[in-house]
Amino acid sequence: RVAALDIGKAVLTACVRVPNPDRPGRWCQDVREYSTLSASLLEMSDWLRCEQVQVVSMEATGDYWKPVYYLLEAEGHMCWLLNAKHVKNVPGRAKTDKLDAVWLAKVTERGMCGPSLVHPKPIRHLRDLTRYRRSLIQEQTREKQRLEKLLEDAQIKLSSVISELFGVSGRQMIEAMISGQRNPTVLAEMAHGTMRRKIPLLREALTGHFEDHHAFLAARMLTRVDALSADIDAVSEQIEEVIAPFARQVAQLDEIVGIGSRAAQDLIAEIGVDMTRFPTAAHLASWAKFAPMDKRSAGKGRAATTGKGNAYLAGTLGEVVAALSRTDTFLAARYQRLVKRRGKSRAIVAVGNSVLTVVWHLLSDPEAHFKDLGSGYYESKINKARRQASLTRQLEQLTGQKVELGPAA
Repeated sequence: RVAALDIGKAVLTACVRVPNPDRPGRWCQDVREYSTLSASLLEMSDWLRCEQVQVVSMEATGDYWKPVYYLLEAEGHMCWLLNAKHVKNVPGRAKTDKLDAVWLAKVTERGMCGPSLVHPKPIRHLRDLTRYRRSLIQEQTREKQRLEKLLEDAQIKLSSVISELFGVSGRQMIEAMISGQRNPTVLAEMAHGTMRRKIPLLREALTGHFEDHHAFLAARMLTRVDALSADIDAVSEQIEEVIAPFARQVAQLDEIVGIGSRAAQDLIAEIGVDMTRFPTAAHLASWAKFAPMDKRSAGKGRAATTGKGNAYLAGTLGEVVAALSRTDTFLAARYQRLVKRRGKSRAIVAVGNSVLTVVWHLLSDPEAHFKDLGSGYYESKINKARRQASLTRQLEQLTGQKVELGPAA
C-alpha cells in the first residue's frame, strides 16, 4: 500500500496504489491533486491514513519536497525521498504530473528503488547553520578580495608586502587611508611586531594615488566585512548551542590531524552521527562521492570520475586534506606519495576517502580514539632487500656499469 507524490511549488499530484479487494493479485489506484499549503497537506495526510498507506515516496525536486516531507513525517507517515536519477520514467512515454506520480508509485511498489538519506531534525537544524556560516565566510572572502582589487587600482601594493592584509597592521593602515592620511611614511610607521623590519618596503608599497573615490568604496567594503564577521560569530555561537548534545562526537573527530572543532561541526552536520545508515566505511565514502566509480567493459577499464556529491562535505574535506598535507603524519605521507604520481585532484580524493574511513570508525564506536600511524609507516613496510636490488638495477641501467655494494667507511 504505497503513495507517490509529484511535487511542484504550488500544487502536487498524489497517487495511491493499494491491492484490489475484488481482484486478487491486481492493484487499484487513485490520483488526486492538492495544494502545497499546510491545510491542504493535512487533508492529504488524512486521506493517506484512511487508505492505510505504508510508504509515501517523492522525488528530491529542488527544495519543494522539504515542507511536504517534514509535515508528513510529523504526522507519522513513513516517507521515502527518491533520487530523481534512479526513478526516471521510461523513454517514449508521455510525461505529465499524473503519469509521473503513477510511475513513481509503481517503482516504489515493486521495490525498484531505495530511499535517500534524510537526517533527523536536530542534524537538519545543525546543517542549516553550518551551511549558512560557510556561505557567510565565502561572502566575506569575496568582499576582502574586492577591497584588495580596489587597493591595486590605487597603486597601493600592500598585499604584496604583508601576508595578512586584514591583520592588525594592515587594517590600521587601511583605516588611516580612509580617514584621509595618505603620507606613506606615516602609514608605514603603523606596522607592528616583526613587520617593522619591512618599513622601507612598506613606504614604497604605500606610495600610490589613493583618492577620496577609493576611500568611499573602501569604507563601504570594510563595513561589510565587519558586519559579516559579526554575523559569522553569532551563527557560530548558535552552532555551539545546537551541537552541544554531540560534544563527544566533536571531541572524537577533533583528535584527527587536520580537523579542528569547526571542521568537526561541519562533518557531523553533513553525515550525521548515526553510522548504522552506512553499513561500512566504504558505503560512506561512496555516498560522499569520494570513491571513483569502476567502469569496465569487454575486459578494458576506462577512466572514471567520482560523480557529483555533497558540495559542502567535499569543501570541508578539501580544507581538511589541505591542512593535514603540511603535517608530519601518516595521512600527510599518503598525500605526498599520491600527489607525485596521480596529481593533486586524485590525491585529495584518495586522502579524503581515508579521512572518511577514520571518521566512520570513530563515530561507530564511542570508545574509539584516533592514533596516527606516523609519517614513517610506509617506509617501515618496505622490503629493504627488494628496494636495494631495485635501486642497484636502476643505477646500472643509468651508468651502464656493474655496481657492487660494500660497507660504508
